[in-house]
Amino acid sequence: MMSETSQAHAWPVTPAEPRGHGSESPWPLQSSLELGALPGAVPCARLHARLLLPEWGVGELSDSVQIVVTELVGNAVAASQSAGHLLPVRLWMLSDKSRVLVAVWDTIFQPPVCINADTDAESGRGLLLVEAITEEWGWYPASEMEGKVVWALVAQ
Repeated sequence: MMSETSQAHAWPVTPAEPRGHGSESPWPLQSSLELGALPGAVPCARLHARLLLPEWGVGELSDSVQIVVTELVGNAVAASQSAGHLLPVRLWMLSDKSRVLVAVWDTIFQPPVCINADTDAESGRGLLLVEAITEEWGWYPASEMEGKVVWALVAQ
């Protein structure tokens, strides 16, 4: 089950972004989804991105953002399932009308790891793909929400 929220959860903050001090957000366009850690989470998140980005005027970033959303949400769901957690994962998408920040939270504290998968492996190259198509990506522990946030910045 998915639900769009506007203020129920704190927005993610990348390490380079200012925190607090009443300053205006550098991301005027914001959307979030809470998704069950189930197989249907990835296609729901991808569809949300595909429909939202043209409305925001950044439709040209849609293909790259959909790949990032697929990989980050897929990793969060897989991590949650492997730990036996049925807790939700959260997707945030933020934009300043020229870039899109994708952030995904899960309850697993273990940091994401880029691995060099064999060429015939069916999985394992997701973060390498994210690294290749984004301006930057990273992660941070989300102590107030217990878990971690993995984020990636897609730019033109």
